[in-house]
Amino acid sequence: MAVAQPKIDALDARLATLSLPEGGWSAPARQDALTRLRAMGLPGPRDEYWKYTRPESLTAPDAPKAALFDGEETPIFGERDRLKVVFVDGVFDAEESDDLSLEGVSIDRLADGMDIHWAKDLYGALETNGQSPVERPLAALNTAFATDGLLIHVTGKAAKPINLIYRHESETSDAMLHHVIKVDAGAEVTILENGPAAARFNKVMEVDIADTGTLHHVRTQGRDHERRAATHIFARLGAESVFKSFTFTANGMMTRNECVIELTGDDAAAHVAGACMGDGDFHHDDTVFVTHDAVNCESRQVFKKVLRNGATGVFQGKILVKPDAQKTDGYQISQSLLLDGDSQFLAKPELEIYADDVACSHGSTSGAIDEDSLFYLRARGVPRGLAEDLMTIAFIAEAVQEIDDESLQEEINERVAAWLERRRG
Repeated sequence: MAVAQPKIDALDARLATLSLPEGGWSAPARQDALTRLRAMGLPGPRDEYWKYTRPESLTAPDAPKAALFDGEETPIFGERDRLKVVFVDGVFDAEESDDLSLEGVSIDRLADGMDIHWAKDLYGALETNGQSPVERPLAALNTAFATDGLLIHVTGKAAKPINLIYRHESETSDAMLHHVIKVDAGAEVTILENGPAAARFNKVMEVDIADTGTLHHVRTQGRDHERRAATHIFARLGAESVFKSFTFTANGMMTRNECVIELTGDDAAAHVAGACMGDGDFHHDDTVFVTHDAVNCESRQVFKKVLRNGATGVFQGKILVKPDAQKTDGYQISQSLLLDGDSQFLAKPELEIYADDVACSHGSTSGAIDEDSLFYLRARGVPRGLAEDLMTIAFIAEAVQEIDDESLQEEINERVAAWLERRRG
């Protein structure tokens, strides 16, 4: 089918501002991504999976401005032992980062430009697979033009978490990062991400988990009120492997988080969860696509959104169960708490099942704070503002509890409480 002219024009204008990196082991994948991108065009509001989220600020030739903060709030994850890797406006900062040596892990930079690397077989491969049946042009754009990122090979149990820290020092920065993570059989790693990355940010993370491998991922997106971001996770799971990802989002003008997961080995488990707190000119979109293509696999999607002052939340989640994926256990829940009558939650849950021995369910609800519960707390002397905050924290608890590490749960809950306190004050 021919690409609509407006999408071609938008792509041409965007490409005019970019230069395709040349040479090195990633060159064939980049050229392939550019070819696929030209066949798709950039996303438009008439595309099925963009009808709730206008993509213009993510696709415009020039990045919109985003104000800088004079000071920084207390960094999350700062009290734990971790390997810090810092990117400033999408560029690796060696002075602020720790040495990249870590027991059980090897780490290289995408920008190093080597001629041969293990990541050649993976870079762009999972992103390519994730383009069907739904096109994801911003991910293809990233594969073609990203100039930095990490190539992480996990060969054993990582000695400590790897913390990717993103900083924003230019009002007009337009950053693209591409991370490739390969987890060997029986290996395990925790990836932490935090920080306002850029005025406009496009990130792809490709994760290949071998049999019995495990990856835990916890990400916070906050602080920067004017951030515009499109993030993509493409994960492929082998037999008895585990992938768990949680994202907490506070603030930001436009955020689109996509997660595409393939369960290709028997007895694998994939959990994707998120909680967001939105106020005012805030648009947050979680789009998830999970494909079950093996026996006795489990997937969970748990998303909670708290919205006020006209904020908008979007959830699009699909579970696809292929014919041979018997004994699938798929669970999906998306819920919003609307703190006023001006905010809105738009949901599109989907199940597509071709196997007959499965247990799959989905649900989506939206509503205000329960007045009976609020009255119960107030009758016991709890001020209204604090009572609403307690009920809000309880509302998102199911999503936060998807994090295995209880200390990380506590850090996220502290961020939630701080966000609520600032708005109550």
